Amino acid sequence: MAQAGKPLAAAHNKMDQDDSNFPNAFAQGNILVVDDDASVRRALHTTLRTLGFSISEASSGEEAIQLARATRHDVILLDINMPGMDGLETCRQLRRVLPRSSICMLTVRETEEDKVNALDAGADDYVTKPFHIRELTARIRAAFRRLHVLENKHTTIRIGDIELDPARRQVFKAGNFVHLTPKEFDLLHYLMAHADLPITHGRLLNAVWGPEYGDEVEYLRTFVRQLRKKIEDNASDPKYLLTDLSIGYRFRETDVTTSRTEALAAHRKDSER
Repeated sequence: MAQAGKPLAAAHNKMDQDDSNFPNAFAQGNILVVDDDASVRRALHTTLRTLGFSISEASSGEEAIQLARATRHDVILLDINMPGMDGLETCRQLRRVLPRSSICMLTVRETEEDKVNALDAGADDYVTKPFHIRELTARIRAAFRRLHVLENKHTTIRIGDIELDPARRQVFKAGNFVHLTPKEFDLLHYLMAHADLPITHGRLLNAVWGPEYGDEVEYLRTFVRQLRKKIEDNASDPKYLLTDLSIGYRFRETDVTTSRTEALAAHRKDSER
């Protein structure tokens, strides 16, 4: 979208000063940038290539579908407002061609309805334009971490003091075993594997229970309430399993990790006194 070019270009220039020292821990991945604005594509291409990613570009939804059929892309950055095939329809078709890729919508739309439509179309995440390049690169790195988790289905997931072992179907909180029903485990596993992403009610119901449960939102809420009682210190004020109003749920990773790091730093500081 042309109107987003200038803010993004400004963010790109700032990246040269602030973000050039980013570690390339998740480099060597393939990213497809889909936007009809050449200046946006150029800024993202230069920035992400500097960080070590391999970048492909498409100026339309139709071109993006062709590229997706020819080459696997790990992450797709997709503008929602394009002429011809719009971002939502492009997202639906890309999801069919590359079911395992992570799709992040780039949008100037901020309403809850727009966000839900993007997620229901198959997007994993969305970033509102204009955005700071640090925010986008953080989302991309998180997407690569999630892809690693999904491709290694038996890898133990640890977030905060919650540990989930998919192979043994066991969950521990602060080292203590937590008894979950099979569906509670499946629900928690899906949320933790997609940590920090907003997941719509329909997507959760379809993934955990099947398409015939797609409208059973109250059914899902019952399971979420039970799950919070088992994994949260205070179920009425959860720090992990959060409600995204009008959208669905999200398992928080970033803030929990940050607060845990700060707590450890504070503890070390107190010990040194």
